[in-house]
Parts: sequence; structure tokens; C-alpha cells
Amino acid sequence: MPKANELKQGAAIEINGEPYIVKKIEVRNPSSRGAATLYKVRYAHMKTRQKLDETYKSDDMLKTADCSRIPVQYSYQDGETYFFMNTENYEQYSLIAEDIEDQVEYLSEGLEGIVMLLMDEMALGIELPASISLEIIETPPAMKGSSATSRTKTARLSTGLEIQVPEYIETGEIVKVNTETGKFMSRA
Repeated sequence: MPKANELKQGAAIEINGEPYIVKKIEVRNPSSRGAATLYKVRYAHMKTRQKLDETYKSDDMLKTADCSRIPVQYSYQDGETYFFMNTENYEQYSLIAEDIEDQVEYLSEGLEGIVMLLMDEMALGIELPASISLEIIETPPAMKGSSATSRTKTARLSTGLEIQVPEYIETGEIVKVNTETGKFMSRA
């Protein structure tokens, strides 16, 4: 049973006996003294895709939905459908773009370490690895000159994702990206 502050995007949670998947987490730190950090979570019902918004304090306990987790590898995309392969028995699963809308920009062909969430043998969603490595396909050149602050610039990655990277990073380099925050971690 995870606490609200341990929730991750793509996690399966049971609310009132119904299975939901975490789509988005917003952390709010109230400015008044003694106020608890609030977690505003947007869920999507795993079967009906109906949206649900809930707010929790950091130590609120949640119930994990009863679904199986299978290691998969991202295979390919065909139109709006994304295909994944079970790494143990090579079975194929598919999800439409709407099911993984916030995670699409992290998917690169052959990506491993993904966990597929299944309920009644039906694919419901995925959990991405904590970090992935992607190639920078476009970023402006570094500006010459000394600076007391660490400056960043926008870089477009091979999947279309745009992130802020330190100024010294160049086009063609492979970088690690945190899949929860969407931020640059380091060179790969």
C-alpha cells in the first residue's frame, strides 16, 4: 500500500473498488506554516477511461489495484497504436496513444525495462523505467564566454521530446532523462 508521496505516473490504484491508473501528479506546497504538502492526482479508469481528480496529503495511504505486471519491450508504432512484446514469452500487447499520452515521448524502438499492467489479460498501461537514454538530434551551439551561473538550452531528442540541457551538451550526444520529471540527468 503506497503513500500518496510515493505515487508514480502509470501506477495502478484501487479507489472504491474500481481500478484506476495514475496519469498526472501535481505537488503543491502551501505557504502557511504547518500546512501539509498536497498531491493532486489525475486518474483514468482502467476500463472506461473516465477521468477522476483526487487530492491527498503526503502520508495518506492508497490501495494498489489487483493487476499483473509483466516486463515488456517497446517494439513499434502503427498509426495511433503502440506495440509491446513480453520479454519472457514474446507475446504481443498493444495500447492506443490515448492510454499512454504522457509517456509516448519517452518511447524509443527496443526500449526495455518497461512494465505492462494487465487486468483480465487486457493491457491497461505501462510503467516506464526511472531513466532512459536518448540521442540529441538538435540543439543550438554553446555560447562562448564565462558565466557565473549554469546556463541551459533547449534540446530536441530522437523521440521528439524537448528538454533543458546544460550549455556544454552538443548535438549527437546521448543523454539520460528522468522519466518522472522529464529533466536532464547526465550524459549517458
